[in-house]
Amino acid sequence: MGSSTKVILLSQVPLPYSKIGSWTTLYRNYLEKEHKIDYIVCPKPKNVFKGIKYSFVNFSFLNKLRRKFLKQKNIDFLMALDKVISPNERYIIQVIDNYGMVRPLVNYLSSKGIIDKCYIQFFYHGYLPYSQKDSERDLYGIIDELILLTNDSYKVHKKQLNVLQSYVSVLPNGINTNKFHKISNSEKLILKQQLGFEGKKVFVWCSQDRPKKGLHLILDVWQQVYSQNKNCILVVIGIDPREEMDDVLFLGKIPNDDLPQYYQSADCYLFPTLWQEGFGLSLVEALHCGAYCIASAMGGVPEVLQYGQLGKLIEKPNFVSEWKDAINDFLNGKFEIPELHPQLYSMESWNDEMNKIIMTAKNRLQKKQL
Repeated sequence: MGSSTKVILLSQVPLPYSKIGSWTTLYRNYLEKEHKIDYIVCPKPKNVFKGIKYSFVNFSFLNKLRRKFLKQKNIDFLMALDKVISPNERYIIQVIDNYGMVRPLVNYLSSKGIIDKCYIQFFYHGYLPYSQKDSERDLYGIIDELILLTNDSYKVHKKQLNVLQSYVSVLPNGINTNKFHKISNSEKLILKQQLGFEGKKVFVWCSQDRPKKGLHLILDVWQQVYSQNKNCILVVIGIDPREEMDDVLFLGKIPNDDLPQYYQSADCYLFPTLWQEGFGLSLVEALHCGAYCIASAMGGVPEVLQYGQLGKLIEKPNFVSEWKDAINDFLNGKFEIPELHPQLYSMESWNDEMNKIIMTAKNRLQKKQL
């Protein structure tokens, strides 16, 4: 059965991906281990994964005209897909976050007369339903399986959508727990000394420079907190330096390989997101490095923190006073570092679950053909 069903990954970015990205990092780890992907359709990368067949997307001028004047969306990808599709085989086709790919893909498979031999998996890394537009809601009626990051996201989809007829699976993000892990107290003291944080309570914020990530709230809070507690420092990672503030260190963008040492040096990780976060990968990285986490109760974050068992959830994240109180409680020792199972949100667990999801899809597709 397995040999007659092929798995195709449609990716809008080259794989392997040269930049930092959550799902591209997960797939890189997965495709370097025991995986079930047969083909990748994507723009040509600098390097390729060994043992995987590729069909590269060619963004030609002719296809540009087709997209513009004939409204043939994603024609470049469909032409690349056509090179690997055979009418005699069954296919699991994975699409990552790219809603615009789904309808053209279904139309293409229908025109080839093989739609009944295909099973479309749509991986969605947001939290709320993809779109409120009626023209886009048909996504949920034409895919075979929706794969979400949290069970809470599923509950919101179920509540907000009139029809959700596809299968649904939940596949939480995973991290490299060999890289992001807790160190001993003595090692932490030495690391703090090396990084210039000796004798300080270290708070870390790490994200992109967008208002919805909440740094402006934390900087407001910090002015009040620091005026009463001089033995702490706020380390800001991921944005260009701003005007100088007392014991706020702006590190800018740093290589992903350097992140663990800052999480391991941290006493507390701050995650003040102001939008419905799909998951919060940096939150999990900091957790595994032994930092206590204070985070907004937004989107998938409460589920990730097991509804407060793994950290402090801020129910009113837009209120500066909520963050001030939580940080002061931490500084006054009103917290407990949780014990984490080493495989919680690990890449190994992600790989295992991905293989199970693919095998289940193959079984469903086989039954569909009987």
